Amino acid sequence: MDRSAAGVSYQRFPRVRIRELKDDYAKFELRDTDASMANALRRVMIAEVPTVAIDLVEIESNSSVLNDEFIAHRLGLIPLTSSGAMGMRFSRDCDACDGDGSCEHCSVEFHLAARATDANKTLEVTSNDLRSTDPKVCPVDQAMAYQQAIGTADPYDTSTASDHRGILIVKLRRGQELRLRAIARKGIAKDHAKWSPAATVTFMYEPDIRINEELMETLTLEEKTSWVESSPTKVFDIDPNTQQVVVVDREAYTYDDEVIKKAEAMGKPGLIEISAKEDSFVFTVETTGAITAYELIINAITVLRQKLDAVRLQEEDGDFTGLDAHLGVA
Repeated sequence: MDRSAAGVSYQRFPRVRIRELKDDYAKFELRDTDASMANALRRVMIAEVPTVAIDLVEIESNSSVLNDEFIAHRLGLIPLTSSGAMGMRFSRDCDACDGDGSCEHCSVEFHLAARATDANKTLEVTSNDLRSTDPKVCPVDQAMAYQQAIGTADPYDTSTASDHRGILIVKLRRGQELRLRAIARKGIAKDHAKWSPAATVTFMYEPDIRINEELMETLTLEEKTSWVESSPTKVFDIDPNTQQVVVVDREAYTYDDEVIKKAEAMGKPGLIEISAKEDSFVFTVETTGAITAYELIINAITVLRQKLDAVRLQEEDGDFTGLDAHLGVA
């Protein structure tokens, strides 16, 4: 008897298996759980894994064509290396500086000074001009350029070569200058998108595809070809040796039901059965570069575990006062 159908609760032990892993990309499987947990993990990766971003800008001199607020906004959106963000304190919780966010435990200071002196050349002020007081926290493109310079980056990866010139902040002409001091703090994307470590996080149910082999054998090669081609994505193909229809990429299926409709139109209902595995999900994750894809997954699991532990402890105590603060509910 299915205990879940009978309303009997039981403990699950979700499993994660990494399929593909790069610095800014990951594809992994989440198994033995349900959609609520999969979506909770997705939302935590997008909005609740902390990073570091510029949050306060003090303009000393700005004679550029952009106003102070515009420049401050552009600075905030520059992704910063944030591998140590989990160990930092939120400025509002820091007792070393009384919450003003100006100490080494909860902030990192940046300086920028640029002045155009060439009358015939426009000076581009970029993220490369930012100088950090903490070498572990710097603009992502600076870190990538440094890794390439010392040979630790993939020499065949040209996808980010154009970014190494820096993220453009403002352009200056002769006589114009920009001098400022900026404070970067720990935060989460639930407060502002500039703290989001994720560019994209998606998941899909893993499809369970079953071909009725006996019914398929009643089709001619021309009918099989027509049926295979009815799928908008290349999920099926015909084996050139056995002329049997095979599944070549089940995860390319988009739940469009086109092959099912084609089988019914051919007078062959039941030719194919497709259902979603309700306890198996395939995640695709792309990061902004602030942290690696692996760190994003691990940190998201850590944050989600902390939230679940808070709920469990409150339930055991029978007192849900202050639970919103543990869960980050506004």
